[in-house]
Amino acid sequence: MLKGNFIDNLPKVYGIYTGGFLAFIIIMAIAEQMGMSAKAIGICFVAFTVAIYAIIGYLSRTAQADAYYVAGRQVPTVFNGMATAADWMSGASFVAMAGGIYFKGYGYMALLVGWTGGYVLVASLLAPYLRKFGCYTVPDFIGTRYGGNLSRLMAVIVLTVASFTYVTAQINATGTIASVALDIPFQYAVYVGLISILLCSMLGGMRGVTWTQVAQYIVLIIAYLLPVFWISNKMGAGFFPHFMLADEVSRIAELEAQFGFVKNSAENLKEVPKGLAGITKAHSAVNATPWAFISLALAMMMGTASLPHVMMRYFTTPSVKAARKSVGWSLFFIFLLYSSAPMLATLSKLSLIDPSLPTGIIGKSISEVQAIDWYQNWNQANLMFVSDFNGNGTLELNEFFMGGKAVVLATPEIAGLPYVISGLVAAGGMAAAMSTADGLILAIANALSHDLYYKIIDPKAETAKRLVVARVLLVVIGFAGATIAAMEIQGILGSVIWAFDFAMSGLFFPLVLGVWWKRANREGAIAGMALGLISGAGYLIWVRNGGSGFLGITQLTFGIFGSAVSLVSMVVVSLITAEPNAATQKMVDEVRVPSGKSILGKQH
Repeated sequence: MLKGNFIDNLPKVYGIYTGGFLAFIIIMAIAEQMGMSAKAIGICFVAFTVAIYAIIGYLSRTAQADAYYVAGRQVPTVFNGMATAADWMSGASFVAMAGGIYFKGYGYMALLVGWTGGYVLVASLLAPYLRKFGCYTVPDFIGTRYGGNLSRLMAVIVLTVASFTYVTAQINATGTIASVALDIPFQYAVYVGLISILLCSMLGGMRGVTWTQVAQYIVLIIAYLLPVFWISNKMGAGFFPHFMLADEVSRIAELEAQFGFVKNSAENLKEVPKGLAGITKAHSAVNATPWAFISLALAMMMGTASLPHVMMRYFTTPSVKAARKSVGWSLFFIFLLYSSAPMLATLSKLSLIDPSLPTGIIGKSISEVQAIDWYQNWNQANLMFVSDFNGNGTLELNEFFMGGKAVVLATPEIAGLPYVISGLVAAGGMAAAMSTADGLILAIANALSHDLYYKIIDPKAETAKRLVVARVLLVVIGFAGATIAAMEIQGILGSVIWAFDFAMSGLFFPLVLGVWWKRANREGAIAGMALGLISGAGYLIWVRNGGSGFLGITQLTFGIFGSAVSLVSMVVVSLITAEPNAATQKMVDEVRVPSGKSILGKQH
């Protein structure tokens, strides 16, 4: 029996949970040996883990505003670090990151540098100070720091644009996994994913999301690391392959030279299903110049420090000191997965193209490849394709195509691991996408319910009514996100990168200057948010429609343009208008003092 309160028993609770999950994996492995079908195993993994998350969400239900919005501000640093890592490592990190490196080359590691480095900005510039402020949401800080409903409304608009762009990518990822695991069309699977997401956050708000995210982190990290170590050991790259990455990349380069890398003609590519790509060179020129790499990393760093669902996690800690420690734990838990993504991409490519391995397919007959079970499974899911373009009956390097989402999900099957590992990876991918989607949908719904409805529309609304509004908004936003995701307008990774750019365009400098520049005022913040978001979005539309970008800024880094406009407009407008009053400037000074009571105190 557990004694004491829930918080004191967290290590025991999640220790038991981890043991139970490992026992479930062993049971599924035994069931596979006894003849259980691959489809049934996939369904069991997804259903079991989602059911656990739903139970945690139900047990965390609350009718208290403080618990719903900020989990009662009592989440310990280590567990908040795990929850933040789960919130952060989305379907893009779990499902799409290795795929991006696989197809687009190691230049895409700029994303890893930026997404990890962004936490340095979070820890040094924002998280402790926003926690000292004592706000519920990011627009709550903006609205109180600068004053007036218009500044609060602009922050809600930027938050909604960035977070909604992000959440469609996560629902896309849950739909992809549910489609494969449950063998249903993607257009319906996105709604299955949505229901799973809402089960975690509907009743408990931030409290429910926090404890489910800790559980989801445990699942996703086991699901990501176990196949990497297993495949590496099986291929002879060592049990801990990270130190062998350079050798494996050299091996890929040798094999590509041996087979002869041939670029496909436009005529050939017409045959390839939409969204699939061919094997590209390990050193692809995704970032052809140092500035291309640096600008992408910079955009992701500033975007990380601007995303509202990341900032909200640090509002749940007991103190300013705990918020700072929590960032460190977040980085550690994130590093465990991010350091493995390049290795997984490398092992996946080697599994396919190395003829010395039993899994290698390049050089085999087309008919032999098409008869492989894993190829048939993923071909039916529209995530793999082969074609004999040169008519010689043999699979060449440029005749195999795969969707980026399949790199992580299909690699265990390709490498010949037991199917139970594929079921585990599907559950991990589902956990990653669900955890981030929970945080994002909650960020949007909380901003709309707290900052728009309660602070602007109906300041006298009772707590019960506010929480009803928040929960209704959760469903509406989730349904809208699933509908957009079903259209597959943009890939998972592309949508996520856009979200970072939108966030930094409108929020980075209003947040940073709100803490560090007392002269920043309401008019400047409104101008910075509005002009930053509009100019960033305008630049994206212009480049997407064929416009030639300047200074090397692309559709993946348009946030650099938007944030530059935001900074200039915010500084200029602040300087030509009246400075903030003495009370506001005193408040800014107090925010930077690590001890003492929160600025907002009991205002909520």
